[in-house]
Amino acid sequence: MLSPKRVKHRKIQRGNMPGNATRCNTIAFGDYGLVALDRMWITNRQLEAARVALNRKLKRGGKVWIRVFPDKPYTKKPADTRMGKGKGAPEYWVAVVKPGTVMFEIGGVDAKLAQAAVTLAGAKLPIKVKFVARADFELGD
Repeated sequence: MLSPKRVKHRKIQRGNMPGNATRCNTIAFGDYGLVALDRMWITNRQLEAARVALNRKLKRGGKVWIRVFPDKPYTKKPADTRMGKGKGAPEYWVAVVKPGTVMFEIGGVDAKLAQAAVTLAGAKLPIKVKFVARADFELGD
């Protein structure tokens, strides 16, 4: 599972996620990508499930880049605990994903196989995603 080795603050506030992605919104490393269309916190388990699905479909061919990292702790108070007495303990880690974020990139495979792998990985994620190619971004500039 992905998680940071160390963090400056063990517990952080929830924050908000307005607007679209301004970072990580173009394909930088591979030829194809998986782009988020919704905003949500993606857990480390969901990212790992999508990564495993991608690698299994590619049959260890090509290269996969993970562009998001779960560096935000999600805290939760235990069940049957009264309100108050401070913030709960960290349960797991989440990555903040906004619309337009390139979550995964794939290189070294043909477009048909890449699209099939992205579709499979997108089924493991709780948000709508789409398949994009590097050529799509180059035409848009």
